[in-house]
Amino acid sequence: MDHRLSPELEELRRTVEEFAHDVVAPKIGDFYERHEFPYEIVREMGRMGLFGLPFPEEYGGMGGDYLALGLALEELARVDSSVAITLEAGVSLGAMPIHLFGTEAQKREWLPRLCSGEILGAFGLTEPDGGSDAGATRTTAKLDPETNEWVINGTKCFITNSGTDITGLVTVTAVTGRTPENKPLISSIIVPSGTPGFTVAAPYSKVGWNASDTRELSFADVRVPAENLLGEEGRGYAQFLQILDEGRIAISALATGLAQGCVDESVKYAKERHAFGRPIGANQAIQFKLADMEMKAHTARLAWRDAASRLVAGEPFKKEAALAKLYSSTIAVDNARDATQIHGGYGFMNEYPVARMWRDSKILEIGEGTSEVQRMLIARELGLAG
Repeated sequence: MDHRLSPELEELRRTVEEFAHDVVAPKIGDFYERHEFPYEIVREMGRMGLFGLPFPEEYGGMGGDYLALGLALEELARVDSSVAITLEAGVSLGAMPIHLFGTEAQKREWLPRLCSGEILGAFGLTEPDGGSDAGATRTTAKLDPETNEWVINGTKCFITNSGTDITGLVTVTAVTGRTPENKPLISSIIVPSGTPGFTVAAPYSKVGWNASDTRELSFADVRVPAENLLGEEGRGYAQFLQILDEGRIAISALATGLAQGCVDESVKYAKERHAFGRPIGANQAIQFKLADMEMKAHTARLAWRDAASRLVAGEPFKKEAALAKLYSSTIAVDNARDATQIHGGYGFMNEYPVARMWRDSKILEIGEGTSEVQRMLIARELGLAG
């Protein structure tokens, strides 16, 4: 099996690599320190077509796929994860639900602006009392027969890209009815930003991802037209499962990038830092640690690319996506810890990229399915009941 990239994909990878080093790296530290969303960087990503990578050209996309998206995410995350997660969430959670489940009218209305980066989309799934149990949705949406509008009430939390100046919509999961067995019918509904009753809270104070936008959302008698239903009524839970399966590949690529960035920064530092009369990279203890870090990043890369290749080929990929997400997020934390150790006291200083990487790594074991959830999915795919 040839794992080498095609010339087109290699060109994409190099282009994003140059952008990350030339544009993102010199500026992102200041945005991160100020907890400020990097609008100018995001606009440039939009002009590059990164938000449209996996979407058809007829809707303003680049005609690529999840492998192309993963390459971009990995290269961005080698430098900074806040920028990478803004892209990942904008594509996988913001635009992809509309592409996969939207009507032609919904696609025409939203996708061109989402693909260009003119606006960002968000996916309102997680709730304060839900966490990993997304099936326990308490947000409700009732259809008003007189106005033919959905009336939405509830709260969502930890929603990425939901409160920026360029956020255009949030797709919200809500209970729209009950089955004869009294099970909730969970549906997805598009809520445009600025809709009356839709309130966006102040940004969270987070441990990491400080240059990305994450908010709590509340809905108080929010009214949107009935045609804002995304896909079939009652299929919202199944839709979100499909979105998360694909999104795990993207998060795995991001985690791999962070892990590789830890190697990049540590190799550079090990060559420059002298102790006891020679570079610390001449010490076998440092060499072995870096060799292990490189091994982990390389293996994670093979894992996410394998899952992405299966997705692109139309083959089953649920287990491979879970494996990739579980492994890459685990070794991202490992590499970030080892990178800060190699840097010593400087690894604890925010001016060094590994400090950001250490703070950013932990969420990768939590977001878009915790490591425990990934193990459950893998066990289920192995045929184990539970």
